Amino acid sequence: MDINLSDVHAEVCAAFARYEDALVHNRVEVLDELFWDSAHTIRYGAAENLYGIEEIRAFRQSRPAAGLARTLRRTVITTSGRDSATAMTEFVREGGNKIGRQSQTWVRLPQGWRVVAAHVSLIPA
Repeated sequence: MDINLSDVHAEVCAAFARYEDALVHNRVEVLDELFWDSAHTIRYGAAENLYGIEEIRAFRQSRPAAGLARTLRRTVITTSGRDSATAMTEFVREGGNKIGRQSQTWVRLPQGWRVVAAHVSLIPA
Protein backbone atom coordinates (compact mmCIF):
# COMPACT_ATOMS: atom_id res chain seq x y z
CA MET A 1 0.00 0.00 0.00
CA ASP A 2 1.22 3.44 -0.90
CA ILE A 3 1.24 5.92 1.96
CA ASN A 4 1.04 9.68 1.33
CA LEU A 5 1.21 9.69 -2.45
CA SER A 6 1.93 13.36 -3.09
CA ASP A 7 -1.06 14.05 -5.36
CA VAL A 8 -3.53 12.22 -3.11
CA HIS A 9 -2.11 13.86 0.01
CA ALA A 10 -2.50 17.29 -1.60
CA GLU A 11 -6.14 16.52 -2.46
CA VAL A 12 -6.99 15.49 1.10
CA CYS A 13 -5.13 18.47 2.57
CA ALA A 14 -7.22 20.74 0.34
CA ALA A 15 -10.46 19.01 1.36
CA PHE A 16 -9.45 19.26 5.03
CA ALA A 17 -8.65 22.98 4.64
CA ARG A 18 -12.01 23.54 2.97
CA TYR A 19 -13.73 21.72 5.83
CA GLU A 20 -11.90 23.82 8.45
CA ASP A 21 -12.79 27.06 6.69
CA ALA A 22 -16.44 26.01 6.50
CA LEU A 23 -16.41 25.00 10.16
CA VAL A 24 -15.08 28.27 11.56
CA HIS A 25 -17.29 30.35 9.23
CA ASN A 26 -20.40 28.20 9.86
CA ARG A 27 -20.87 27.34 6.18
CA VAL A 28 -23.32 24.58 6.93
CA GLU A 29 -23.92 23.72 3.26
CA VAL A 30 -20.19 23.02 2.73
CA LEU A 31 -19.95 20.98 5.94
CA ASP A 32 -22.95 18.98 4.78
CA GLU A 33 -21.38 18.45 1.37
CA LEU A 34 -18.11 17.21 2.86
CA PHE A 35 -19.76 14.53 4.99
CA TRP A 36 -20.81 11.30 3.29
CA ASP A 37 -24.54 11.45 2.56
CA SER A 38 -25.29 8.13 4.22
CA ALA A 39 -27.04 6.57 7.17
CA HIS A 40 -23.66 4.90 7.86
CA THR A 41 -21.85 8.18 8.57
CA ILE A 42 -20.95 8.70 12.23
CA ARG A 43 -19.85 11.79 14.13
CA TYR A 44 -19.05 11.54 17.81
CA GLY A 45 -18.90 15.08 19.15
CA ALA A 46 -17.73 16.58 22.41
CA ALA A 47 -21.24 16.28 23.83
CA GLU A 48 -23.24 14.28 21.29
CA ASN A 49 -23.23 11.02 19.35
CA LEU A 50 -24.64 11.38 15.85
CA TYR A 51 -25.58 8.39 13.73
CA GLY A 52 -26.28 9.01 10.08
CA ILE A 53 -26.19 12.12 7.95
CA GLU A 54 -29.67 13.26 9.04
CA GLU A 55 -28.60 13.53 12.70
CA ILE A 56 -25.39 15.28 11.65
CA ARG A 57 -27.35 17.75 9.51
CA ALA A 58 -29.79 18.48 12.35
CA PHE A 59 -26.87 19.14 14.70
CA ARG A 60 -25.19 21.50 12.23
CA GLN A 61 -28.44 23.42 11.69
CA SER A 62 -29.02 23.94 15.41
CA ARG A 63 -25.43 24.67 16.47
CA PRO A 64 -24.68 28.26 17.55
CA ALA A 65 -22.81 30.22 14.89
CA ALA A 66 -20.69 32.25 17.36
CA GLY A 67 -17.38 31.34 18.96
CA LEU A 68 -16.27 28.93 16.26
CA ALA A 69 -12.79 30.35 15.66
CA ARG A 70 -9.96 28.06 16.68
CA THR A 71 -6.29 27.45 16.10
CA LEU A 72 -5.17 24.09 14.80
CA ARG A 73 -1.95 22.43 15.86
CA ARG A 74 -0.21 19.13 15.29
CA THR A 75 -2.35 18.28 12.27
CA VAL A 76 -1.42 14.94 10.71
CA ILE A 77 -3.00 13.83 7.44
CA THR A 78 -2.13 10.34 6.24
CA THR A 79 -3.37 8.83 3.00
CA SER A 80 -3.56 5.11 2.34
CA GLY A 81 -3.54 4.25 -1.32
CA ARG A 82 -5.57 6.54 -3.56
CA ASP A 83 -8.95 6.41 -1.86
CA SER A 84 -8.69 6.65 1.93
CA ALA A 85 -7.15 8.95 4.49
CA THR A 86 -7.19 10.02 8.09
CA ALA A 87 -6.91 13.57 9.39
CA MET A 88 -6.02 14.15 13.03
CA THR A 89 -5.58 17.52 14.67
CA GLU A 90 -5.59 19.29 17.97
CA PHE A 91 -7.29 22.66 18.34
CA VAL A 92 -7.56 25.44 20.89
CA ARG A 93 -9.98 28.30 21.19
CA GLU A 94 -8.88 31.73 22.37
CA GLY A 95 -9.33 32.03 26.11
CA GLY A 96 -10.32 28.39 26.38
CA ASN A 97 -9.02 26.02 29.01
CA LYS A 98 -9.35 22.83 26.98
CA ILE A 99 -7.53 21.16 24.13
CA GLY A 100 -9.76 19.81 21.41
CA ARG A 101 -8.94 16.69 19.45
CA GLN A 102 -10.50 15.91 16.11
CA SER A 103 -10.13 12.81 14.00
CA GLN A 104 -11.69 12.17 10.64
CA THR A 105 -11.74 9.27 8.23
CA TRP A 106 -11.94 10.45 4.62
CA VAL A 107 -12.85 8.29 1.61
CA ARG A 108 -12.77 9.17 -2.07
CA LEU A 109 -16.30 8.66 -3.38
CA PRO A 110 -17.65 9.42 -6.87
CA GLN A 111 -18.59 12.90 -5.56
CA GLY A 112 -15.07 13.51 -4.20
CA TRP A 113 -13.43 13.26 -0.78
CA ARG A 114 -15.97 12.82 2.04
CA VAL A 115 -15.77 12.34 5.81
CA VAL A 116 -17.29 8.97 6.66
CA ALA A 117 -16.48 9.03 10.39
CA ALA A 118 -15.45 11.80 12.77
CA HIS A 119 -14.71 12.17 16.46
CA VAL A 120 -14.25 15.33 18.52
CA SER A 121 -13.20 15.32 22.16
CA LEU A 122 -11.92 17.82 24.72
CA ILE A 123 -9.33 17.41 27.47
CA PRO A 124 -8.04 19.88 30.07
CA ALA A 125 -5.26 22.15 28.78
